[in-house]
Amino acid sequence: MTITADDIALHPVLERAREAARGIGLPYAGGIAPGEAWSLAQSGDAVLVDVRSAEERKFVGQVPGAVHVAWASGTALTRNPRFVRELEAKVKHEQVVLLLCRSGRRSALAAEAATKAGFAAAFNVLEGFEGELDGANHRGSADGWRFRGLPWVQE
Repeated sequence: MTITADDIALHPVLERAREAARGIGLPYAGGIAPGEAWSLAQSGDAVLVDVRSAEERKFVGQVPGAVHVAWASGTALTRNPRFVRELEAKVKHEQVVLLLCRSGRRSALAAEAATKAGFAAAFNVLEGFEGELDGANHRGSADGWRFRGLPWVQE
């Protein structure tokens, strides 16, 4: 069964995230922990969308089965002006969308843009694929999709 934006109240993880988002005034549906995002995507209740650049996905790794719509491209991470159109071509407005980037920052911006474009259930995947920088300026040592041991592949 696919959950739609109208069904969020029926799903405890999504409802908790939405209520927390309202409480802090987020401009999108909320934040979802990586493990919960994987469970939602695997069950078919949500669409996982990787918003990292093609280069990041190729050289750092990617989540199997995730839809790809780059928020930015190239090594300079130039903003993709077609992001919303490309997202709309791959995901329906009424679907629950889970947006994933490197650390959770770009995916939060993507969730906000998706919400403004009419996606009523656009969530940010917290921690991102690689996680935050640690004290030694390394990613993946404290949080993130890969750190949590969730599925990923590399070319």
